[in-house]
Amino acid sequence: MSRALSKISPDWWDYTTLDKELLADAAKLTPEDMLALSRDGFKVVFYDTLEEFYLAEAMEYISAWKQSTADSPAGICGPIGPTEQLPLVAKLVNELGLSLRHAHFWGMDEWTENGAPVSIDHPLSFAKADMDLCFNRIDPALRMPASNMHFPIDLSAYTSSYDNVRCVVMQGGQGEVKHWAFNDPLRRAGKFKDAPPSPQEYLQLKTRIVELHPMTIIQNARTSGGGNISLVPTEAATVGPFETFKAQKVSIWHAGTHDNPFGQRLTTLMIGKQLPDSSVPMSLLALHPNVQFNFYRPGIGQCRVEMH
Repeated sequence: MSRALSKISPDWWDYTTLDKELLADAAKLTPEDMLALSRDGFKVVFYDTLEEFYLAEAMEYISAWKQSTADSPAGICGPIGPTEQLPLVAKLVNELGLSLRHAHFWGMDEWTENGAPVSIDHPLSFAKADMDLCFNRIDPALRMPASNMHFPIDLSAYTSSYDNVRCVVMQGGQGEVKHWAFNDPLRRAGKFKDAPPSPQEYLQLKTRIVELHPMTIIQNARTSGGGNISLVPTEAATVGPFETFKAQKVSIWHAGTHDNPFGQRLTTLMIGKQLPDSSVPMSLLALHPNVQFNFYRPGIGQCRVEMH
């Protein structure tokens, strides 16, 4: 039986092509149901306040960096979206007097234009946001060497860095198209016209430049550009599943501002029940041995009809 066409864009794969029964099951989940989907290899955690939520996210940076030594370098891969944790990271490093001499950081993605990553001067540059919100706020005596900061500019070198340095944790947020980083669903064309890539095929994708799903472009205009879609690039460089699965832990942070109540429920269900499908890229984390979903409880919301 052929899969449904996307309600968002028929030329693309996305979660609207899934079985309607699965979508209905996701919409029915209560927060308590979501907690109960925890299993070995998948942990669901709730935070009652935003202060606690973002502090916990910031502490993952500190915990990862404290493990790094000259002989055994280690680090964290962090997202832009959310970003509220980044000033807290700088504050913690400064207050603790934590030297980052041997620590590492990976930026997980960056916008591209004309086939190359945008410069740090671009108003939407993720590297710029990392520097402005975190690293430039750290005491110069404690700062990480520039050589220990890895951004997806030289894509081959970026991929190789995961073999040379232990990634303790890869953080991420979840977009409305159910991606982490810019691992969006693929176009419904060619080999994948009738079925999306198998999980095994999708998981082989490395750091690369990708064409963005229309939903991702619209979302980033809303969250980062005041709704000005013309400002948002249509391609980006992104860490791939190939590198993600080299991280010892994948930690996803749901504040309720990037994806909606339904989306948060859908990926929790698919990972908890181990139902990977590349039309919902986040669901492929069902195959990773150590995943944690972190929720700001009031941001989970409800799946019900409300007219606004």
